[in-house]
Formats: sequence, structure tokens, C-alpha cells
Amino acid sequence: MPKNFLKELEDRFLRYVQIDTQSKENSDETPSTAKQFDLLRLLVNELIDLGAKDVALTDTGYALATIPATVPTGDIPTVAFFAHVDTAPAYNGANVKPIIHRNYDGAPITFCHNPDLVLAEDDFTYLQTKHGDDIVTASGDTLLGADDKAGVAIIMTMAAHLLANPEIPHGEIRICFNPDEEVGRGVVNLELEELGANVAYTLDGAQLGEVCYETFSADKATITVTGVSIHPGEAKDKMVNALHLAAKIADALPQDHCSPETTAEHEGFIHLCEMQGSTAQAALHIILRDFELDGLAAHGERVQSICQQVQAGEPRAKIECAITPQYRNMRYWLEKDKRPVELAAEAIEQMGLEPVYRPIRGGTDGSKLTERGLPCPNLFTGMQNLHGPLEYISLQDMAASVQMCLNLAQLWAEKGQGYQGWRE
Repeated sequence: MPKNFLKELEDRFLRYVQIDTQSKENSDETPSTAKQFDLLRLLVNELIDLGAKDVALTDTGYALATIPATVPTGDIPTVAFFAHVDTAPAYNGANVKPIIHRNYDGAPITFCHNPDLVLAEDDFTYLQTKHGDDIVTASGDTLLGADDKAGVAIIMTMAAHLLANPEIPHGEIRICFNPDEEVGRGVVNLELEELGANVAYTLDGAQLGEVCYETFSADKATITVTGVSIHPGEAKDKMVNALHLAAKIADALPQDHCSPETTAEHEGFIHLCEMQGSTAQAALHIILRDFELDGLAAHGERVQSICQQVQAGEPRAKIECAITPQYRNMRYWLEKDKRPVELAAEAIEQMGLEPVYRPIRGGTDGSKLTERGLPCPNLFTGMQNLHGPLEYISLQDMAASVQMCLNLAQLWAEKGQGYQGWRE
């Protein structure tokens, strides 16, 4: 693996994570925060300087570019690489101060801005495999932003290498940096015709060698409880407190099973993630997750049944339950033709590594892209402990991801003839 990847990745990654790009839930703006454009504009300028073609930044926050083919394209598919620029709103993402822990020796890592915080390999076993690596963390009072600025740095490093070395054989490559993945809107405004790719990969995965082609299927349940509000001094036999009914619904939801804190691997769940309201009206927001559509439907039916039972006990109230689809398991499409997964695995094996197949207990931009007709597995970057102050990443894992992407670009030129995805 070329040693210059490490230095370039370090320089890029440290610059990118110091730019605040947190997205925002329930924002009416597109992107959800204007500050995401700060990094997007920087990336556009860097791509232009590298010599990329067709560089553009859309009004909706997509930075697009082309790495021209170095071989006759014929029926070689166009491959796209995606990474999202936003960081999660779950924890402070402003004023990130990245710290490099060189040649990690296994000792607990402490944080200068939070002395009580400790990153120890007894608690996080993946660290046990990173002895000798250069580990990057934040300083203790912010997240790091490796999710997904690691992916951004990896793709930019790949692009720089391919553009500087046109003797490497590959077909046309498209790059897309998108906003708002963390709030579930990452690719909703992307026109696939404008992207012009036949197959794609998100660089948004975790451990070394990871290939993800299976995600949850997801629905959202929104329950609205409308009570009868009246002055509490005159409320006898008249008031119907919406908060009390909302609490009954919440208490009836599964807690010792079928909840996030009691499930793992391929088990789905029902998760009450937000409640708000008053005596007059209350709302509960629930996310439903399962790897199989039958299981997802069963979760929705269970929530609706609970609402019906509470409604029957208090007919003066009005309880409404709306279930909205969010995304679907990308396995349903990728299993029809697994070449995108198989070539990713081969790219990893070419480095002497074993592919790691792991279901994503969540969604990625690849879920929506695959459902829309652009096959898009998710690939490793090395990021760990996401969305909090213990987030970290190995620069050596990132360098391996760059090499994987370079291998993939060449494999599609060599073995991808005729692959067109399944868009109509």
C-alpha cells in the first residue's frame, strides 16, 4: 500500500473534521443546515484543482464530479462513490479538535477536554486489533466526525491518485458528496439521471474489510392523541388528559423484548424515540425496524393494536396512528445480481484481507439508492463509536479503504462488461 496515502489522508481528514457540518432534524431548509455548504464548496474547489471533470455543486447540496475513463468504455459500467458531509445532530460537532495517537500501544486513551472519558480496548475490543496504528480521536467534548468525513477523505484521496496516474485502467467514475444522511434525507433530492452511474458504493462503513449489503427495512409510526382540555378547576368528569393516554400507550410498548436495548443481529424492534404534548394533545414518534417485511408489518400492527385498546378505554379521546414507509432492506435488490457485492469482496481479498459481511442495524444512503434502481452496497472506512465523544478511527484502516476503492475501479473495468444495474 503506498505510504503517501497515510500522509494525504491525515491532512485531508484533519482539515475536513474541523469544519462544522452538523445536519438538523425537522429543518425546512435544503440542506437542513447551510453550513454543510462550507465543506461542499471546499471539496468542489479541490476537485477542480485535482483536474476532475464535470465538477458541479447543486442548489440542493450535491457536489458531483467525474474521473474520466482511461480505457475504452464500450459497455463498461460507470461506477459512483458516495460519502455524506454532514455529521450527526446527536452530539456536539462544533470546534472539533482532532488528536492523533501515534503507534497505538494498547494503553487507555484519555481526552484533554474531558478527563473522565476513557477509550479502552477492554470496553471496545476492535481497538485490540489496532496496535501500531495511528488512531484519531476528538478532544473529549465533541464527536470526531469520522462519520462520514472519513469517507470523504478516502474518496478524495482515491480521486487524486487516479487523476495523477492515468495509466491505471478504469472506466468512468462519478463522485458524489451529499448532505443530510444523518437526518434521513441524504439522497432524496439527487437526480439519478444527472449522476449517470450504473452501480455505486457508499463509503460509510466500519471495521476493516466490511461489506454491507443488508439493512433494516424501516417505517415510522406517528401517534396523535387528542384529549378534552378544560380548566382543571372545572375538570371533574369532563377533562380527558392526552398526556395520560400517551403514557398508557408508551407503557404498553414492549420494553423487555423487541426494543433496541434488548435486540441484536437480525432482530427487529419497536422504538419510542420522542414524546411531546399537553393536556389537549400529545404525540408519540416511534420507529419500526426489521430485516424482513413481514416482521416490519407485524411491528406496525402491534402499535396500531395498542392504540385501539387505549382508544376503546377512553372513547371521548381521539387516537390516530399513521405509519409511513422510510426505507427498505437493500438486500431485496442486491441479491438479484450480487456482482456489486462480489467485486467489492474481491477488491478486499486482493489486499490479503477477508471480507466481513455484516447487516446494518440502520439505513444508509445506499438503501434509498438501491431501492430507486442504483445498486449501492456500503463499504468500510474504519470509523468506530459513532455519534459521540468516544468516536475514533485508524488512519491505516482508511488507507486500506483507499486501496480497496482503487481495486474496485479496476475490477469493474476488467469484469463489469454489460452490467447496467436495473433502472428502467
